[in-house]
Amino acid sequence: MRSCLVSQTLLVLLSVVALTRAQTTTQTSADTTTTESTTQTSADATTQPIATPTTTAWTAPAIFYPFGSAAGDGEQLETGYETFVNFTFSTPFTYFGRKYNYIYVNNNGLLTFNQPIPEAHPFIIPTHGAEDFIAALWTDLDDIGIGKYWFQQHTNGSVLTRATQDINQYFPHIGFTASSVFVATWDYVQTSDMNVFNLRSAPTVTFQAVLISGGGFSFILMNYGDCVSYFPVEAGYDTIGSTDYHVIHYENAGFSIPNLKTTTNVDVPGRWAFLVNNGTENVLGVQIKLSSFLDLTQTGNIEDVLKQIKQVLVNRGASSFFEMKLRNVKKTQP
Repeated sequence: MRSCLVSQTLLVLLSVVALTRAQTTTQTSADTTTTESTTQTSADATTQPIATPTTTAWTAPAIFYPFGSAAGDGEQLETGYETFVNFTFSTPFTYFGRKYNYIYVNNNGLLTFNQPIPEAHPFIIPTHGAEDFIAALWTDLDDIGIGKYWFQQHTNGSVLTRATQDINQYFPHIGFTASSVFVATWDYVQTSDMNVFNLRSAPTVTFQAVLISGGGFSFILMNYGDCVSYFPVEAGYDTIGSTDYHVIHYENAGFSIPNLKTTTNVDVPGRWAFLVNNGTENVLGVQIKLSSFLDLTQTGNIEDVLKQIKQVLVNRGASSFFEMKLRNVKKTQP
């Protein structure tokens, strides 16, 4: 017999539990030589390399935060030596309950907190390993061609204003104000010719990770422009023991990745946004009114509905690791 149409009010508790036990692993270090800053501006890409500059300067996608020498960034030139840079924060960044005073910007599109990881091929997320990391676009970038990556922490000015507006748009009702914004940008061109790199007259890989914090909250933004890679690629983030992780994109073979410019979890093509300040436990109460032909007072029915709700949240960018618990169900007549 089919149950009658009823509406219930569910209070769902989402619990994210981050693993805090310390673990260690050994990785190979790389050189940390930083080059002098150079000019970021280059010319529009064409189908064939050209020998003379054009009058039209290349510009980054509009979703990108300011970067490059014009923005006052630190700069690293990469020509195949698997470099990394250790950057010290002026204020710590909290990542899933752990506070970090510095970060490693690796040439391979990876941000790490405990040690550099110059590994060219990405570990498949979830790694269940001993490292917190943010894979803006983890791939063998130094074998693609010539590249530069830039980095800077902002603690005042227009970048903080922009970050505040972005976070309040994507995560309303928090009343967020940014106090620190760390921007790391990778820009690689498939060439061994510096002129081609400057003119951007070959396939490119351009992406960005933005770490935003303030008022006890931490967020990360991933911004994607054109991306081409002939190696395995991974985009997302992972935590110690993989208690929290998210995969934006994974491809074992590597290829041109147009979907990164068009996919999003915040209705802004090419951008992904995540809340990452969770401590040992965060509980969020959600009140939902549902209409269903199922009797949601029956355990089996409510479990099915909770699974569907969780899947929707994960598809919208929530962590895969949280629990949903029912506190109360009330029937109302239509």
